[in-house]
Amino acid sequence: MELPLHGITVVALEQAVAAPFATRQLADLGARVIKIERPGRGDFARGYDRSVKGLSAYFVWINRGKESVALDLKDPTDHSLLDRLLARADIFIQNLGPGAADRLGLGAETLRARDPRLITCDVSGYGPEGPYRDKKAYDLLIQCEVGLVSITGSPDAPARPGISVADIAGGMYAYTGLLTALYERERTGQGSALSVSLFDALAEWMGHPYFAQAHGGAPIARSGARHPSISPYGHYACGDGARVFLSVQNDREWVALCSQVLGRPALIRDPRFADNPLRRAHDDELTAVMEADFARHTADGLLALLDGAGIANARLRTVGEFADHPQLTARERWRDFGSPAGPLRGLLPPVEVRGREAAMGAVPAAGEHTAAIRAEFATSSMLGPHERRASAHLGEGDPASGTHRVRIKRRGLGGAIFE
Repeated sequence: MELPLHGITVVALEQAVAAPFATRQLADLGARVIKIERPGRGDFARGYDRSVKGLSAYFVWINRGKESVALDLKDPTDHSLLDRLLARADIFIQNLGPGAADRLGLGAETLRARDPRLITCDVSGYGPEGPYRDKKAYDLLIQCEVGLVSITGSPDAPARPGISVADIAGGMYAYTGLLTALYERERTGQGSALSVSLFDALAEWMGHPYFAQAHGGAPIARSGARHPSISPYGHYACGDGARVFLSVQNDREWVALCSQVLGRPALIRDPRFADNPLRRAHDDELTAVMEADFARHTADGLLALLDGAGIANARLRTVGEFADHPQLTARERWRDFGSPAGPLRGLLPPVEVRGREAAMGAVPAAGEHTAAIRAEFATSSMLGPHERRASAHLGEGDPASGTHRVRIKRRGLGGAIFE
């Protein structure tokens, strides 16, 4: 069975993390993603590190299943090839610096005037206007500007979250926006011009701390690995020196913790802990009470006790331990995929389509597909991929075969629509 985005062609003038993260999701769902890279070293994310058999972990993570084409867009011949690619594309996504796409003649208005069915997506740091428009925007810097770093870390010092959350947020909003635009085009026959900024994407994720401070009168305090507004919610020491994480979200769970795990039902109505705001205000005292009891248990024993009482809990695993997680193993979530350094192991994408498995294509070498793409797109064509496919199947009309001449009305996700 074909994957959902089979037949969709994406041209991606992309680099770094946000836009490539979006297009990898499209590739996993069956879209053809043609990645435009600079001649020579290609996408600069290729050089972020060499931890994956000499390849960049960032690049391997977000670029599998794509075709890499090396083009110098200041060269008329290469720019002409890009124009031919775009003439047969469904989506164009770019995350060049501010104004660069327009200077190259690749702005959304220009491209969509040429092909109203084309969906364009511009991914930027701070958006297409405003005083920060031209400011350089990297993941950690965006995190700082939206206030995320100010509420992350210990009470003594702020900290960067361990993953590139601004890039991921921007990439995911670009991905969902593109899916929405494809759906809209099915109904209207018209493409859309989308724009996503990393700042706006991560600002959306700051909704809870914003409302808490704007209406609560005080900023969210940095709380390390504990929750800033729910208690008990965090890590607690056990008798074997290990730490267990647990979370109590409601009064029913608080009663279960006190009576079934701690064996201290009198705590249920202790005036210090009678509801969540009080428990959070007296979190240090509550932690001392809980750890005094947990000292009688090993981590395994306490986790079993918490499971039995219906209290949410987790182990604090290292990344290495995560890689061997029994849940991933039991559900067979790991797959091998190709790369210039040989086979690698990666996780299937989170969205599962029943009866069909994600493409999990190879990570391309820089410019690996340039020659093939030049040959395929050597001549200009005004027909998109769906029309060419339909023409190949239907021909130009052969009375002997019973076929007849058709006029293509518009393209659709699943093929040409005729009248």
